[in-house]
Amino acid sequence: MSPSQVWAKPAAPEKVIPAGRLDRSLAWEIMERTGEDISRCYHCGSCANGCPFIQALDYRPNQVLRLVQFGMRREVLTCGAIWVCVGCNTCSSQCPMAIDMGAVMDVLRHLAIEEGAVVAEPDILGFHQEVLRSLKRYGRAHKLGIMWRYKLKTRSWLKDMDVGLKMLARRKLEFKPSRVRALQEIAPFIKGYTGEAK
Repeated sequence: MSPSQVWAKPAAPEKVIPAGRLDRSLAWEIMERTGEDISRCYHCGSCANGCPFIQALDYRPNQVLRLVQFGMRREVLTCGAIWVCVGCNTCSSQCPMAIDMGAVMDVLRHLAIEEGAVVAEPDILGFHQEVLRSLKRYGRAHKLGIMWRYKLKTRSWLKDMDVGLKMLARRKLEFKPSRVRALQEIAPFIKGYTGEAK
């Protein structure tokens, strides 16, 4: 991602949406799958204030909710924000209505995969898939293995090498993966989520 892309202003919908043509089914689907009442969002923007990746998002978290509320399925499932979000829940902790945006973003990623939406950040989807494979294999993320397999897939050998070397120097990357003893207890949480794009 170039510096101009990182520091670009978030995109805004280009046209006015007539209130009579709103599709509420997407909002109901998200609320049903997350248990979150996203209609409580009054778009104060607090979620964006704490987000560590706000400069890389094409839509701020509350704008993602607005797309859902307006039923703009294609726009929200193809936006980059749902893939750039790392689920740190900083936005949720800032939200005066305590909306779990991490859960909303997670469900939107699932929907994007289920519906075969064009992924705005294909490299990020590949990274997510490698993390999932590591969780299935070991019960936890083996960072070095994830990075190695991801680099094999993308062939971007030197990209982020400085970060990798710093992580190695600080012993943040284990050479040998550690395995969860009761892997079968984790399996139900991962079952059914393949992470594969259609």
